[in-house]
Amino acid sequence: MNLVSFDVFRTLGFPGTTVIKPEHTLRHRQLLQEADWVLFPQYWQLNGLVYGLHCRVFPSEASYRIGHDKVEMTRAFELIAPENTPLTLIEPNTPEAQQRVWELMALPFVAKLPRASMGEGVWLIESREDWHRYCVRTQVLYVQEYLPIDRDVRVVIVGERVVTAYWRTQSPRGFYNNIAQGGSIDHSPVPTSVTELALRLARELGVDHAGFDIALVGGHPYVLEFNRLFGNQGLGSGSELKDAILAYLSSKTEPEDPDEPAPIWPVAV
Repeated sequence: MNLVSFDVFRTLGFPGTTVIKPEHTLRHRQLLQEADWVLFPQYWQLNGLVYGLHCRVFPSEASYRIGHDKVEMTRAFELIAPENTPLTLIEPNTPEAQQRVWELMALPFVAKLPRASMGEGVWLIESREDWHRYCVRTQVLYVQEYLPIDRDVRVVIVGERVVTAYWRTQSPRGFYNNIAQGGSIDHSPVPTSVTELALRLARELGVDHAGFDIALVGGHPYVLEFNRLFGNQGLGSGSELKDAILAYLSSKTEPEDPDEPAPIWPVAV
């Protein structure tokens, strides 16, 4: 395969791969057009690469579009898996909406910034003062019911398979399970209901590279979000992720063999 990468660290050791800097995109238009795949471009490059140069990008366009914003992500989850999505209210940040959301949500509840990762931009709202502090920091009100958990599951999806799944246990400071916020990794077995939910969401949404975060409450899985660019702390030091990506790209690059020979149409003379 002829690969072009915009992320040297995520494609380290990939064979047949040319790495270029995102800011040098305009210098390499022919190289990009001739590539079988363009890997890990930045979000701002997506329109030009997909619609301008007609490149095949990895992760998929859906991984970028849906994963870019928690509001859009949650609305997609609600459409295809409402029974697995926590109660979520999304409102423009107006005084009327602030009061309405405050009256509707039971304490405690969770408030988030629509665009944040690694546990940043997430607050546990336990008082009116907490709510006011959140409201002055966001243009969109995004709140979810609080789930009584002390851990969640990170499910890493590449293509149409689970690369790994592991528990993330709560930080000593409480509330946060993110590794970046002090959470810990636990490789105890993960229920199949969790991995099956992640796979179904990935397939139906067209997401082919993501770390899904899923909580389990009373045996029922709830999807919290996914990260297109996830950390590698739970992946170990092997080449499993690289091998999974290369195998997926190869499977989508080579033409599929038909089940039977194509029909031969009569030629008009």
